[in-house]
Amino acid sequence: MKFSKVFKNLASFLLILISFILILHFIGSSWNRRTPKGGINESMYVDINGSKQWINIYGKDKNNPVLLYLHGGPGSSTSEIDYAFTRKWADIYTVVTWDQRNCGKSYDKNQKDIKLTKEIFMDDGKVLTEFIRSFLGVDKISILGHSWGSLYGANLVLEYPDYYNLFIGCGQLVDSVENEKAFISEARKWAKGDEETLKLIGKINPEEVTKDSIEAKNKILKKYGYSVMKDMPDYFMPATILFNPNYSIKDWVAYFQRDRQIYLDFFKADEFKSFSLKGKYDYKVPYVNINGDMDYTANYKLAQEYFNRIRATKKDLYIMKNTSHALMISRSQEFSDLLHKIHKKYQ
Repeated sequence: MKFSKVFKNLASFLLILISFILILHFIGSSWNRRTPKGGINESMYVDINGSKQWINIYGKDKNNPVLLYLHGGPGSSTSEIDYAFTRKWADIYTVVTWDQRNCGKSYDKNQKDIKLTKEIFMDDGKVLTEFIRSFLGVDKISILGHSWGSLYGANLVLEYPDYYNLFIGCGQLVDSVENEKAFISEARKWAKGDEETLKLIGKINPEEVTKDSIEAKNKILKKYGYSVMKDMPDYFMPATILFNPNYSIKDWVAYFQRDRQIYLDFFKADEFKSFSLKGKYDYKVPYVNINGDMDYTANYKLAQEYFNRIRATKKDLYIMKNTSHALMISRSQEFSDLLHKIHKKYQ
């Protein structure tokens, strides 16, 4: 009898707590869903080469230049949190965030067996860019790519220079094989003979990225203080998630149920390697890099070497001190300040 009463009280408490959280989510997400006066806030699915892919367009002034943000991965969409940092750019840009093919809100279990290729990615980027130009009535847009997004974005700018007026790479990835070779070299220096670390290093094959190699690399990065996100975000993450204007309960359920095998297969294939920027040094648009000086996920030293070799109409390299790979997420205000500086120089 006593147990039954405790159980009922606990059930009632949980029901009240869940209801309270749902009410907070409704109020907060509704507030964040507002359209700025004179600006734009539109979410939609775009039909891209037979795949429905989700985008959000947000800006405080419709007359601002357009910036397409390319998330990392591939397959690591950031739509669950990215409004918290991309909206800090919305006073100077109309920002388009995009969940790339078969990830985030673009995930489609019916397409999980489709083989991803460079051709598919490049055509997706081209079609989306053409849609943005038409929908927003602009001739050219800027690209800001992070990690995989920087590699992807650089390839788009090189292939379709007439569509873009600026490339900004953050946590710049240059070549997947050389990147892993450089990581192994650095990790051996950190290890100083530590057997546990050396065993983890042995799981990393520069020629083939696997789930085990990713986990091994992340363990090493964390152990020596170079985690993907070394610092806690400069905003309150639980509130960011709870008040997300773009994610419903259904979206969150789908987020945890998604199958990432399609991207693991892409990593293993030569398709991923084919995005390498080695030997591709001639840019017809301004080229900008923002990298962390503790970034060994996408080795910042390789990015600097590549930057020194490229030829562009203009180019700039910015180094954020004491930060690693996820610099725009963890140090969003500092990153935003840099982006405002870049905007002032290039627009």
